Amino acid sequence: MEKSFQKVEKAIEDFQKGKMVILVDDEDRENEGDLAMAAEKVTPEAINFMAKYGRGLICLALTEERANDLNLPLMVEDNTSLFQTGFTVSVDAKEGTTTGISAKDRAKTILTAIDENATPDDLARPGHIFPLRAKRGGVLVRCG
Repeated sequence: MEKSFQKVEKAIEDFQKGKMVILVDDEDRENEGDLAMAAEKVTPEAINFMAKYGRGLICLALTEERANDLNLPLMVEDNTSLFQTGFTVSVDAKEGTTTGISAKDRAKTILTAIDENATPDDLARPGHIFPLRAKRGGVLVRCG
């Protein structure tokens, strides 16, 4: 398998097609790769792949406005983590899920959270999906 870096335009094209990409941090930062895909294209199969091969938390990037709309406060007031990642309280969808941990339940939770008609009452707290408050300006104001 050949390793290569692709242009941002290729990643955007893959996101639009529902494909996953690996976003790589700088060596001087976390020096890791994150599996990422467009939230609206998420499937139980994609969640299962992330859980099996990514072996980390499954997160959902949300704008500050969307996190506010869903009443998702930061997980802690005094964020002392190394890179001050904007974790909010974790969530599960209240409807259409069982325990929240299955790939199907986690995909449903993500789709619920991004549904423009969803309200804070549609999400249970705590849960198995970890929303992140994206920084306005993205990587231009916060690397990684």
